[in-house]
Amino acid sequence: MDQVASPPTALERELAVEQAHVDLVYEHLAQATRSARKVASQGQDLYRSDRETWVREEDGTALFERDAFAFQAARRLAILDAEHEGLVFGRLDHTDGEIRYIGRIGVRDADYEPLVIDWRARAAEPFYRATATDPMDVVRRRVLRCRNDIVIGIEDDLLDDDHGRNDLVIVGEGALMAALKRARGAHMRDIVATIQAEQDEAIRADHAGVTVIAGGPGTGKTVVALHRAAYLLYSNRRRFERGGILVVGPSGLFMDYIERVLPSLGEDSVTLRPIGGVAADTLGFTASRIDAAGAAAIKGSLRMVPLLKRLVNLPLLDGDAEQPPLRVTVKGEALTLDASTLGRIRRDVLTRTKANAGRAAAEAAVMDALFERLPAELELDKEVMAELVGDSASYRMFLQAWWPDLTATDVLRRLAAPRVVARIGEGILDGSEQAALAASYAFEDWSVADVALLDELVAMIGPISSDEPEEPLLFLPDGTEFNEVVTTADRLRDVREHDPEADAHDTFAHLLVDEAQDISPMQWRMLRRRGSQASWTIVGDPAQSSWPDPAETESALADLIGSAPHRDFRLSTNYRSPAEVFELAAQVVLRDFPQADVPVAVRSTGIEPELQVVPEAALERRLDEKIAELAGLVEGTIGVIVAPSRLSSLAVADLPSTRTHDGRVSFLSPLNAKGLEYDAVVVVGPDEIVAESPGGTRVLYVALTRPTQRLVTIDIGEPGAWRAALS
Repeated sequence: MDQVASPPTALERELAVEQAHVDLVYEHLAQATRSARKVASQGQDLYRSDRETWVREEDGTALFERDAFAFQAARRLAILDAEHEGLVFGRLDHTDGEIRYIGRIGVRDADYEPLVIDWRARAAEPFYRATATDPMDVVRRRVLRCRNDIVIGIEDDLLDDDHGRNDLVIVGEGALMAALKRARGAHMRDIVATIQAEQDEAIRADHAGVTVIAGGPGTGKTVVALHRAAYLLYSNRRRFERGGILVVGPSGLFMDYIERVLPSLGEDSVTLRPIGGVAADTLGFTASRIDAAGAAAIKGSLRMVPLLKRLVNLPLLDGDAEQPPLRVTVKGEALTLDASTLGRIRRDVLTRTKANAGRAAAEAAVMDALFERLPAELELDKEVMAELVGDSASYRMFLQAWWPDLTATDVLRRLAAPRVVARIGEGILDGSEQAALAASYAFEDWSVADVALLDELVAMIGPISSDEPEEPLLFLPDGTEFNEVVTTADRLRDVREHDPEADAHDTFAHLLVDEAQDISPMQWRMLRRRGSQASWTIVGDPAQSSWPDPAETESALADLIGSAPHRDFRLSTNYRSPAEVFELAAQVVLRDFPQADVPVAVRSTGIEPELQVVPEAALERRLDEKIAELAGLVEGTIGVIVAPSRLSSLAVADLPSTRTHDGRVSFLSPLNAKGLEYDAVVVVGPDEIVAESPGGTRVLYVALTRPTQRLVTIDIGEPGAWRAALS
């Protein structure tokens, strides 16, 4: 006897309804993809020139038209190809019976009717703003959970009982809480399906002036700011795609973590740089090394501005000795310019022009000074004297040593000499600070703090004069291949006249600065050069600051804002940390930083933090056991946060548990942990973290608030002093 199939459940029926709509969306998406590929192919074939050595005017026009076709088609294809992961994630049922589906990009049918509304569109706002007290004409809000193009789950909120319909099925326990329980991976996920009302308000704020987004750990500041960048591009595309958006984060590890968020939201025209890579446009490299706390505090201080000016003004001489006099002979007469005269000339020229552009002015001033000392009985005019002096080998050697072409790296490297630091640091740094600054340059690689100083020097000295650029070829040499689109405009770009006084750095229409509480005053100067005419989004939490003087950072921020339009948003809910973990972390920070803005943790796991004490000799064995245990208790990632002095030894210890669970375990310093999250976290040596961090307890607070499920602390030898804050 055949078994009679049981009727589908309400959930199965709802899944089938939503799957039918998702299938329809993907069908139209496939049609759009085919259309874009056809346009791209036509763009390559359109108006091909039969000339190989020169371009007629009409062929030049055709090249630009072809480039426009190729660019637009390639851009559309990139968006379409990227949007197959959870393209449709929401549905709104309105009181008038209208149904709106919300997704990562907008999709329309053949009649131009919307199948999916872009999450940034005004019509999508009720998906994030509607509440039971203000339903905004929405009866039911539904979140769809998809794996690729398959609907695998539904979470509903009934917002308006008064207008509820009997045929509306309510499914699930809440999309936000379901999302918070998911295991963490190696990359940040977007929250586009679970944005909360206070987050949405910050995302959609006006672009002009400065927007400050503040909030404690786990409030979603970073991901809200990234969604804001996507919203700005959507709502002001001409302004921000042309001018560019720069996103700045605390480390390269952090930038790797967030790099997929914007592409998942349909945007890939944003520049992401760690703070150590902001000046890659002028320097050509990115730094990741962190200075010791004392040196970092000196390098970040605004006292470095006058110190660097003195450094540029100090002649580049062998052994950094005192400036020798200039002696030349003209017609048997010895002419001398002493060190004070040469110093005055140098200072005078540098007040009017940058060092690398001032050599001609400096040489002219030297000739004027020499001419004043020329005996009248020689009856030589200035031009003849200048020619005689200029032909002298000794003079040319002097000029090259006294006013060479400077590079920022060569200039800053001079601070490795204690004698130089003592000369230029007098009255600016005390003796211990001078010693710490000089010692910090006993390294081969530059530090993150050095990047801002090097950028400052680039602005001071200007670029080195270069020869005229070669004429660019309009056609590639035989056998040359490019793996990217190279447009005619790209090939002709360098034909423009070079301005030696032009700024070397990039500029942007909007700057988004995350972990802003850690930005030093010198780094703010570096950022302002790239956003002198920009609008800003600034994200941070003073309670997590690693900068030793929060008041100095706040002053730099107030100076940046000035009289510009300014709006503040506070995110008050901690979605990341379990309440059990955050209660411990809050006690620690409030003891030493009572003004900390402590959010409310809304999630409880019932699992208290585990506080261990381990003998030094047993540390690696116990850590290995704990990692293995945690790997069985959580599905996702495990972070081991260690003070810098101990990090290298533990990271290379090759613990068996890290090999067994390769890819799930990360060893990192507290500063590199900023902005990241892990399912489980082991904090090794909390007292060492406090002692070695310029922010002290505030940096330990960062480490303690990284886990989403479980926290373990390991004190070495005896219970740490940090525990005194715990009740």
